[in-house]
Amino acid sequence: MFRKGFDNDKYIALQSQKIRDRIDQFGGKLYLEFGGKLFDDFHASRVLPGFLPDSKLRMLLSLKDEAEIIVVICAEDIEKNKVRGDLGITYDVEVLRLIDAFRTCGLYVGSVVITQYSMQPSVVAFEKRLERLGIKTYRHYRIEGYPSDARLIVSEEGYGRNDYVDTERSLVVVTAPGPGSGKMAACLSQLYHEHMRGIKAGYAKFETFPIWNLPLRHPVNVAYEAATTDLDDVNMIDPFHLEAYGETRVNYNRDVEIFPVLSAIFNKIYGYCPYKSPTDMGVNMAGYCIYDDDAVCEAANQEIIRRYFNAMCLQRKGLCDSEPVYRNELLMNQADLRVNDRKVVPAARARAESTGMPAAAIELRDGKIITGKTSDLLGASSAMLLNALKYLAGIDDDCTLISCEIIEPIQRLKTKNLGNRNPRLHTDEVLIALSICAVTDPNARRALDMLSGLSCTEMHSSVILSQVDENLLRKLGVNLTCEPVYQTKRLYHK
Repeated sequence: MFRKGFDNDKYIALQSQKIRDRIDQFGGKLYLEFGGKLFDDFHASRVLPGFLPDSKLRMLLSLKDEAEIIVVICAEDIEKNKVRGDLGITYDVEVLRLIDAFRTCGLYVGSVVITQYSMQPSVVAFEKRLERLGIKTYRHYRIEGYPSDARLIVSEEGYGRNDYVDTERSLVVVTAPGPGSGKMAACLSQLYHEHMRGIKAGYAKFETFPIWNLPLRHPVNVAYEAATTDLDDVNMIDPFHLEAYGETRVNYNRDVEIFPVLSAIFNKIYGYCPYKSPTDMGVNMAGYCIYDDDAVCEAANQEIIRRYFNAMCLQRKGLCDSEPVYRNELLMNQADLRVNDRKVVPAARARAESTGMPAAAIELRDGKIITGKTSDLLGASSAMLLNALKYLAGIDDDCTLISCEIIEPIQRLKTKNLGNRNPRLHTDEVLIALSICAVTDPNARRALDMLSGLSCTEMHSSVILSQVDENLLRKLGVNLTCEPVYQTKRLYHK
């Protein structure tokens, strides 16, 4: 059953003020490294129920007159066509999507920085594409010995080789299409160039997870580890903070490992380091906005189980090896969780076993579990979706929302004209058919009006779903897991 446990309005207010305070601390200019997703932060919304996926964007909008955005992308990611897993698009395309999204919201995007630039052909082509679109681009180069050789890094042969990014506003938000893009290096390079020009500027880091003022093994922080097993991130007590202040704070291995290097770089640039620990660098206020810890813990435990299923499906698809699966299983054991703690898992498995066909189950926000089975007309997810909408609308389960006369022409179009082997309707096709029926059928119209009731619900499928179904369920706010098996034994799966 869905329960909120996070105060989103309080978060936006506290977070905005914290960033303003940090700008003032550095004399009116701050480079803010933005970790994680600036919008579409579905992980945060799942583990902190009440956190909206665009909360960080809303927070920035309260600062929009002071803020500009730099988007950083690594040249190697362009060259390798690295893909953002949740959206299925390459990092270079994601840069364009981000810029469009920021501009649509009224945020100013100043430029794009390409890190580790070395004239790679695909990178040069992307650079030209950005220039044709009127987007300013800057080049940052590889530095031998980075990040350990502070003497070389903070010199004309190091950061000095990088382009200086012209910025106009007091808050410069540095974001990227994904991890490992070089956001921190871009910020520090700018600090060097600003210092050489006699401009005072500072650096801070905005990472939502791990939450520094929650316990190390709190489910929210464990869920972050589960989400980043592919990055080898491990939560740990910040030893620098403990030594400096005698206080226990949570950070993660990469920030702790890099802090001595950062401290040395700050000393080279400023003559001193403004921070005593990696925790000091952060500005995250999320931990102060949790008001129902039990609700948050339950949501985070569900996320840990979800990440375990996700890792197994990625392995089945050939997109990762066994290590993320092993690490997620270890985290589940440490949290004393089992897959059946996710109520929709045994429900979907039982329906699949009783019918001998793929099945799906969804837990609605009131705790009701609805299932769906595979038929000649509908896939299991589509049947489950219609059953859930009927329940939410108070429509009798025996009522037919979409007649065969509507479904059969769509099936003929799919198989005879479009060459699809599977005639059953996907979830997007079912909703289109339902929309057509809603013109004349009041029941269909009532069911369609219930779509918003599917947000913040939990779903499990007994087979791996198509990308079309996954994308649609994500848009509806359904938190999906799948068994790591395909419906068919074919080698190629769309």
